[in-house]
Amino acid sequence: MKIFLLRAWAVWRRFRRGSRHNASNAQYASQVESLMRRANPFASWNERANWMIDVADWLRREPRISLLEESSLRRVRHQRMRFLLDWLDTHRDERRVAQTTIQKTLREAVGPELFCATGLPREPAFFSELSERMVKLVLPGALAQPELSALFTAMFPQPHDADWLFGLDHATLERLWKLAADDTIAHAYRKQIDEALLYLVTVVVATGISPDFRQRLEPKLPLQATPFMSLRRELEKYLLTPGPDEAALRSVRMLIAVCQAQTDRIYAHLDEFGVSVGLVYHIERMRLQLTRMARLIDLRSAAPESAQGMAKIQALLVDLINAHHQRSSVRGLVKRSFALLARKMVERNASHGEKYIARDRAEYRSLLKAACGGGLITSFTVLGKLTLSGAGLARFFEGLFASLNYAASFMTISALGAVLATKQPAVTATALASKMVALDTVDGLRALLAEIALILRSQAAAVFGNLMAVIPAMLAAALAFLLVSGAPLIGAAKAHATLNDLSVVGVTPLFAAFTGVLLWGSSLIAGFADNWFALRRLREALTHHRRLVYALGAARAERWASWLERHVADIAGNLTLALLLGMTPVLAQFFGAPLDVRHVTLSTGTLAAASASLGWSVLGEPAFWLAVAGILVIGLLNVGVAFGCALTLALHARDVPARVRRVVLRAVIRRFTASPRSFLFPDKQVLQAVPPPADPPVADVKPKARKRRP
Repeated sequence: MKIFLLRAWAVWRRFRRGSRHNASNAQYASQVESLMRRANPFASWNERANWMIDVADWLRREPRISLLEESSLRRVRHQRMRFLLDWLDTHRDERRVAQTTIQKTLREAVGPELFCATGLPREPAFFSELSERMVKLVLPGALAQPELSALFTAMFPQPHDADWLFGLDHATLERLWKLAADDTIAHAYRKQIDEALLYLVTVVVATGISPDFRQRLEPKLPLQATPFMSLRRELEKYLLTPGPDEAALRSVRMLIAVCQAQTDRIYAHLDEFGVSVGLVYHIERMRLQLTRMARLIDLRSAAPESAQGMAKIQALLVDLINAHHQRSSVRGLVKRSFALLARKMVERNASHGEKYIARDRAEYRSLLKAACGGGLITSFTVLGKLTLSGAGLARFFEGLFASLNYAASFMTISALGAVLATKQPAVTATALASKMVALDTVDGLRALLAEIALILRSQAAAVFGNLMAVIPAMLAAALAFLLVSGAPLIGAAKAHATLNDLSVVGVTPLFAAFTGVLLWGSSLIAGFADNWFALRRLREALTHHRRLVYALGAARAERWASWLERHVADIAGNLTLALLLGMTPVLAQFFGAPLDVRHVTLSTGTLAAASASLGWSVLGEPAFWLAVAGILVIGLLNVGVAFGCALTLALHARDVPARVRRVVLRAVIRRFTASPRSFLFPDKQVLQAVPPPADPPVADVKPKARKRRP
């Protein structure tokens, strides 16, 4: 009985499926018949092209309410394609008219642009290519007459068209070929492929022999000996050969691979010569053009009627669809062009951030002392800020002189080897991202957690050192001013206003987070300056500058150029941060935005001065303790926002997967909840990262003193 019921259920399912199949076939038949009646070989090219676009649109059309997956939709499109071909086979007259219309349209279309321009960057520079893509997003594209590239992109306007086209079997492709092409069309497109190859090799040679490329290639070769010139000669020889020439074909393929290897070598030299967006754009464009040349060579060398030729045509069409939609993306262009630049900025900042990480107790104490020095210097900056605020200057000049005050302070801190706490996160985060590459093992994850603890502990040491120095320094300055002048450093009204401005209840957290973004922005400018110095090869230019050598001497000029190369990032970062802290509030208020900055060390110094001016009674006021809580929030947001922005950029630049980021975040949270003290203070068991030196074999030989980090 059970077997009987199962058989009955199977028969019923086949019956229902057959009825639905017949219903869908009937619906398809009416649609195809209506579509094929519009075929007219005597119509204009635009009308015939629009009819072909409508046919392609019918093949990809989805139901109005579609709950199918992508694979199911792909099968539906394949069924429609086979039904269309079957219907044409059974209706000979309609097939003859449709075939004539398609072949006439393809025969009249111009094809080289389809093979050499579709999906490839056309403009000679990055910003012109960017502007062209943005214009195409706004303005509609015209179906030029008769241009095969425009017809192709209009027939396949969606990225997933490549998936169902790639899934067509060989038998269906062969039927499509017999419907759409003949020997005349195949011969014409073969000639257009040859024209496209000549165009592509001309553009590749023009870029490959340019000075920007040749100065980055090793070894230095004469112009005619470069692989790009050889590629052009061998390609012309191959195209002019009347019959198949396997030796010439192998030579062309080998030279294409050699030219692609040359672009890889240029990438390897970008660390030494610096990175520019224009150079990265030209390299990426050349790589895409060489890849397209390899595709066209493979297609040209195979017979179109054979199975291999059909597969090559299918692969080329899929590649054209994918490349076209990638080229239409403005975001994709910006991402590809800036990805390498961002990565190099991250790597340069990572090298600068290593010196701010304390790996043992000695380095922790050294960093704490350097931070105390930075806090002491910052107290003079606070005094200068208070002087400027009471001078009654215009708002613009007050911001300008505040920027100069900050610049002098930051440059002094850098010159004396001191540390300002909030400048650490942006560079230490990139140093952390450089180590998030081998997390497949438990040991790798443990090492990364130890590195995170070291970085956060070092930043805590810098904050502690700054605050430990700036508070007593400002109290001493306020007391000295009171003894000398008999008046408090800050008036009572202004002191109360300072307490209210720093209160945690209000806009202080917002301003502190905004300041963290400014701190991160200054680190970006520092990385750009370092890269720009290397890109312009200024060290060599200054070393051999005639007037500089005459004034300083060859040895001093070389030392000065080397010193500037090592410190150009610090100089640019300090000046940029000073300008951002001083002028951003002025510009924001000019545009009506009530923005201000809250820097933890400067705010702490200002709070200490205001509290000293109000006397001991301030300790009993709630506003004072709200301001103290505001200082804590300012410190956390300054460090956290700057660290988070820099780490996010570094992770994206290094293509660290999101899964790895989530694993690291959960591991850090678990470790912090288990032992929060290890993220703030040194631990004997954890901080022995560097093994102690071995005892010398001779008793009277003194061990070398370990070089401490500033």
